Amino acid sequence: MLRSLVLVLAVLLQGLAAAGAEKSAPTEWSFRNHVQPVLAKNGCSAGACHGAAAGQGGFRLSLRGYDDDGDLIALTRHAAGRRVNLHEPGASLLLLKATGAVPHKGGKRFDTNSLDYKILSEWIASGAPGPKATDPRIEKIEIAEARSELGLGEEKQLTVRATFSDGRQEDVTRWAKYTSANESVAQISENGKVKVVASGEGAVTAWYLSRIAIATVSSPYTNKVDPAVFANLRSRNFIDDEVHTKLKALNLPPSPRASDSVFIRRAFLDTIGVLPTADEVRAFLADSSESKRDELIERLLQRPEFVDYWTYKWSDLLLVSSKKLKPQSMWAYYNWIRDNVAANTPWDEFAKSLVTASGSTLENGAANYYTLREDPRDVAEMTSQAFLGMSINCAKCHNHPMEKWTNDQYYKMANLFSRVRIKNGGTDDERIIFAAARGDLVQPLRGKPQAPAPLDGEELSLEDPADRRARMAEWLVSPKNPYFTRAVVNRVWANFMGVGLVEAVDDLRVTNPSSNEALFNAATEFLVQNKYDLKALMRAILQSETYQRSSQALPENAADDRFYARYYPRRLMAETLLDAVSQATGAPTQFAGYPEGWRAMQLPDASIDSYFLKTFGRPERTVVCECERTEEPNVTQVLHLANGDTVNKKLGAKGNRIDKLLAANMAPETLLEELFLNSLARTPTESEKSKLLAALAEAKPEEKRPLVEDVLWAALSSKEFIFNH
Repeated sequence: MLRSLVLVLAVLLQGLAAAGAEKSAPTEWSFRNHVQPVLAKNGCSAGACHGAAAGQGGFRLSLRGYDDDGDLIALTRHAAGRRVNLHEPGASLLLLKATGAVPHKGGKRFDTNSLDYKILSEWIASGAPGPKATDPRIEKIEIAEARSELGLGEEKQLTVRATFSDGRQEDVTRWAKYTSANESVAQISENGKVKVVASGEGAVTAWYLSRIAIATVSSPYTNKVDPAVFANLRSRNFIDDEVHTKLKALNLPPSPRASDSVFIRRAFLDTIGVLPTADEVRAFLADSSESKRDELIERLLQRPEFVDYWTYKWSDLLLVSSKKLKPQSMWAYYNWIRDNVAANTPWDEFAKSLVTASGSTLENGAANYYTLREDPRDVAEMTSQAFLGMSINCAKCHNHPMEKWTNDQYYKMANLFSRVRIKNGGTDDERIIFAAARGDLVQPLRGKPQAPAPLDGEELSLEDPADRRARMAEWLVSPKNPYFTRAVVNRVWANFMGVGLVEAVDDLRVTNPSSNEALFNAATEFLVQNKYDLKALMRAILQSETYQRSSQALPENAADDRFYARYYPRRLMAETLLDAVSQATGAPTQFAGYPEGWRAMQLPDASIDSYFLKTFGRPERTVVCECERTEEPNVTQVLHLANGDTVNKKLGAKGNRIDKLLAANMAPETLLEELFLNSLARTPTESEKSKLLAALAEAKPEEKRPLVEDVLWAALSSKEFIFNH
């Protein structure tokens, strides 16, 4: 009885509040532009609440309000009309629960005297009108404080303004949703107040009505750095210019140049995936010319191992694997990639040929791209991830909650691939890829096909019988398409620098900005000017002072992990590490079904049984995502290096490097030098040399080989060997 009285009283009070609002507010609130932002801001249409796929408590809204028509029906027609009471607005469950007048698992969301309540109650009082075709449409939002420099602990209130199709601008700071891309540097409140909690640079995102704006917040490090440090920095090219500008702004002094022995090993591993030989290291260290690093770079870019390495990298990206492809098709796909790497085919031509591929999967290896994913939605997602560096799959069901892509745009993109057809060829391994003249993909939300269009591109006619992929490819590789060039630049940059300009490497969301936008823009412009010659970009990176810096941190830049004040050490990828162990020991790995002496980096197929490769994070090539590969060290890897079969069997193999060095009867000092040069690309330090020579001198003849094994094992299991640094 008491509970009923309380409920009645709550209804009466809210009815009075709504009635008061009716008398004083002539404002016409729009369902699309006012009601939906209130619901989104208060979390009602969030994924953790009623915006979940199944909703909550029988009440389901579209995620962040992307489906206006569906949400209107859920609010006004479902639950016997109790959610919205047109006759007595204050009695609407939408208001009673949000204000805590009746029990609500989501808790109290706002007060009766708030603007949120005013908007909803007045909208209900006016008859709860739905979205109108004449409603102004949101065009963009902007954060007034696009760039801010704040000291540690300082705060700043951001201002977000929205521009609508009728030219009206509105302050939507209150209704925007905020996130921080780097909370360790900048934190953002629900109301848009940013606070710096550490030195560095971060970005905050404002979201409103599926539009996104980014603001950068920087806080220079408090290092005491002599201005001469930045004034005297050597700059080789545009990379150094932009990196040095950023380091100076953040007060981060760079580490000095890496030594020659470190550079040659680093450049070999990053460019061709193999270690330099002892003779190559000796020759490089003995060369006193100033141009020797540039000359080494040119030799590496022309080496046959370069083709092996980058064919393998792109085979990871494009999912070359016998798990999905028949053997002959897998080889045809791999050889197509390899031929293009060997020919240094410009990346735009490479991508265009792949996306428009037709014909026999055996004669045209690129056609196998369409046998990996047959659903046009899957093909659109795969293409976006591989060549645009972004995932659009969230937009399959609703507007992307962390990106600007809408459900409509997703289905427009997917419809570009809806007419790709596959039929059997003359053999079990052969498929024929062709484009039909008819056929469209129906968008579930609309119940009809969307006019095919690339992301942010122009629509094509649904009636045009031409192969839609041709228009898709033109848009894809156009220099006016910013995503295509940025995606490959980021992949190449991350290969050499260890950390992408955007991390993760294939997560180029607007809400995941780069660490140095000026550098990113300069690098993309450089690649376009060089007609998508990836070797030109690689050469520029390798020649830069930024790449050639030491990995040894200075006290003043030890905290840096994204601005390139130093080279960032990282564990070798699984295949490179296995090949390095094989090369250092002189004991090749035998892969079943492949010629003797083949390196892991020469394998076309990821589906090769290898405990070592699996343990050290080789990807399965089932999805287009860098997340499939892991280079993070773990205990299993440590145990395998210490006690596993791979290293120990190679150390004990007959005729390996140890046997050959001992058979040459060389002086102990020369023997040690050979071991170190072939594994670590350097000679032993005086301390290492004195201790090891003493141990060799004391060893009995039968103890000498085991002792040499131990020396090489110690090198192979060291961080210096396992990491590129």
